Amino acid sequence: MTIDFDDFMKVDIRVGQITKAEPFPEARKPAIKLWVDFGEKIGVKKSSAQITVHYKVGDLPGRKVMAVVNFPPRQIGPVMSEVLVLGVPDVDGEVVLLCPDKDVPIGGRMF
Repeated sequence: MTIDFDDFMKVDIRVGQITKAEPFPEARKPAIKLWVDFGEKIGVKKSSAQITVHYKVGDLPGRKVMAVVNFPPRQIGPVMSEVLVLGVPDVDGEVVLLCPDKDVPIGGRMF
């Protein structure tokens, strides 16, 4: 399936920096609660991510990630997830976070 470029541009993908991470034992699948700062315009948003295989809670604050910031909020157990943090599967199907490989300012939009 192909889409028009205008459709792609409707998805607002931005770089954010994880400011806080906590275990999420209430989740049906192992997950971590994240607070991600997207800068002054968007602010700090919450998310839940199934990233427990490759990432430890204590190692996540300070890490920059890519996320969709314009999906509607979604209730995940007791957490209202406000953004979708992006990742890709490794060879075993476990999530590896998508991150910029250079230092970039938070809030920058992917293009």
